[in-house]
Amino acid sequence: MEHQQWQDPSRPAAERAADLLARLTLEEKLAQLSSIWPGSDGDGADVAPLQGALTEPELDLNALLPHGLGQVTRPFGTNPVDPTDRARTLADDQRKIVAANRHGIPALAHEECLTGFTAWQATVLPTPLAWGATFHPELVEETARLIGDSLRSVGIHQGLSPVLDVVRDPRWGRTEETIGEDPYLVSTIATGYVRGLESAGVVATLKHFAGYAASRGARNHAPVSMGPRELADVVLPPFEMALREGGARSVMATYVDLDGVPAHGDAWLLTRLLREEWGFTGTVVSDYFGVTFLETTHGVAGSPAEAGALALTAGVDVELPAVRAFGLPLLKAVRSGEVEEALVDRAALRVLTQKAELGLLDPGWSPEPPALAAGSGTVDLDPPQLRAAARRLAEESVVLLANPRGVLPLSPTARIAVTGPFADEVAAMLGCYSFPRHVGVEHPELPLGVEVPTLLESLRAELPDAVISTEGTDGAEVVVVAVGDRSGLFGRGTSGEGCDAADLELPDGQGALLDELLAAEDGPPVVLVLCAGRPYALGRWADRLAAIVQTFFPGEEGGPALAGVLSGRVNPSGRLPVGVPAHPGGQPWTYLAPPLGLLGDASNIDPTPLYPFGHGLSYTSFAWDAPALSTRTTDTGGGADVEITVTNTGDLAGTEVVQLYLHDPVAAVVRPVNRLIGFARVELAAGATARVRFAFHADLAAYTVAPGRRVTDPGDLELRLAASSGDIRHRLPLTLTGPERVVGHDRRLRCPAEVIEG
Repeated sequence: MEHQQWQDPSRPAAERAADLLARLTLEEKLAQLSSIWPGSDGDGADVAPLQGALTEPELDLNALLPHGLGQVTRPFGTNPVDPTDRARTLADDQRKIVAANRHGIPALAHEECLTGFTAWQATVLPTPLAWGATFHPELVEETARLIGDSLRSVGIHQGLSPVLDVVRDPRWGRTEETIGEDPYLVSTIATGYVRGLESAGVVATLKHFAGYAASRGARNHAPVSMGPRELADVVLPPFEMALREGGARSVMATYVDLDGVPAHGDAWLLTRLLREEWGFTGTVVSDYFGVTFLETTHGVAGSPAEAGALALTAGVDVELPAVRAFGLPLLKAVRSGEVEEALVDRAALRVLTQKAELGLLDPGWSPEPPALAAGSGTVDLDPPQLRAAARRLAEESVVLLANPRGVLPLSPTARIAVTGPFADEVAAMLGCYSFPRHVGVEHPELPLGVEVPTLLESLRAELPDAVISTEGTDGAEVVVVAVGDRSGLFGRGTSGEGCDAADLELPDGQGALLDELLAAEDGPPVVLVLCAGRPYALGRWADRLAAIVQTFFPGEEGGPALAGVLSGRVNPSGRLPVGVPAHPGGQPWTYLAPPLGLLGDASNIDPTPLYPFGHGLSYTSFAWDAPALSTRTTDTGGGADVEITVTNTGDLAGTEVVQLYLHDPVAAVVRPVNRLIGFARVELAAGATARVRFAFHADLAAYTVAPGRRVTDPGDLELRLAASSGDIRHRLPLTLTGPERVVGHDRRLRCPAEVIEG
């Protein structure tokens, strides 16, 4: 049979999509903008806001499928299913979908993959906040490629990750899903993740666009108030880099309204900025029920049809997780002339173009997923290479906050008391978007699905000659106490989506446990291990603790990674992606504070963090020498190389993280005192030396002076080489000359770093 133009893989995807679009009826076009969520109306607890109230009884697929289908929502991650069985079922479902519509168009299947594939028996990786702690975009990229391979192997085409929200208030429950409080760190790490996922042939979805993490009171799904400069200079840069350098092909609109305009109905955000200014050509998908929320929670639409029309006009292409407003209500609105069919065509063309890119429109496309087509007959979602990536990511994310007495590493023959609510608790390792905490908690009869050693189990394996006890602290030479969070959803945990905190006090009375352990002046030294989804205030105990180790839900290999750091097998190299406050109340600003955000005489509250952004210690020592700047003057379109020599002066191999900050003492608008613009991980053997070079460009000093106007202006700058935002090692003055220069979306976003050994 002769193939039509849209079936020809040699032709451009957009051209094929346009040819197919011209052959579709209105009902068939709308079907491509729709989705179904099999199994979402079961007895389990909600995994999306208001899921129970908004999920309708199982749709009549016999009526729906003849027109086609845009997406299948979370076929693996909604309920516990055997991966092999589900891969077969998904293939069967795709056969039904293809057979039911006259053009044989398959559906695109999407899944969550924030801590790895959110499916039963799949590798559980560290949370994104732990990715940020690694300061290692290349490692995140390698890991994301493996996640993408896993998704693609079972027939998943799109991953709803990464989260690019920049932390503005760590009380927000979804802090664990973010990469940190600095836009440059978020940008580079997230872009690495996007590159990895996309390199595996899986569509990466940037979320949540935009401003979700800046809600009032740090409450989930709450209104956002911010000025255009904060939006432009803090919130949007990660999305810019992940689109421009990462090649992400999808963006998810956020739930919240920004100054009264819900993102799902914001044409300026989703069309003018994203597409016309930034040049994005992929798909915009709704957050789950986000289109419906325009009517039910935002009150900017009076009916499902109005909600659908508003979202479609603004630039939403696909309604997730199930067809509602984009179904019959929108069909009637188009038929009546209330909504232009051209808007449907615009969205359907984008969806079909993406399906063409994914090979779903090719004549030889098969619903049989690679994992089954290979002939093994079974699916392994926790293969050795993914566990190895989980281990490395976990090890590099552990942050040694303090070790004033040199108690760490632990002696291999020490008498160690291990205590605390998370000492022997699997939940200490798992974020809220891991399957065991996302869905598995609602199925207590279900095996965990993957092996997750606890801290206690890992310490016993790591230190076989030590005497490890859980029966009190009498006779112990050192006490290891594990505290932190239990992740969950919508109030079913202390961290996670919908699990916001009133303050940054350790939850569930864990502070009282520390008070008790530290009460005796002559008691054994206490090592605090935190397994948490956000930073907590530690000033109450900092001067009495022998050491503090911070992790952010380090995943299934987190126990061995922590044990390796405590034993000294792993020399810690993690750095804080968020500052750790001294006090739980009077929320500290993030480190990106202007002068009035710092300690001053006008207020009695000291917002200075106990441990600043970028902080982290090592078991070895490093010397920083011979700082240099290639020029002291450059114009507003020029640049300069910044160099520093780093030497490992200790007895152990280790990794230093050299951070480059910008200080702009005089600007047209208020600016942060300190702002990260570059970093480099420097791995050195004992006694080894390396030269680190940063290629600074004046674009990195640009800032927004008015809505839509970003400039680099002449004047004095200070480039700061630092071990953290609070530990400046060298200050290098640089003067920008020439006229003020307007910079746009094509500006340089990255400060390349080079490590030259020897």
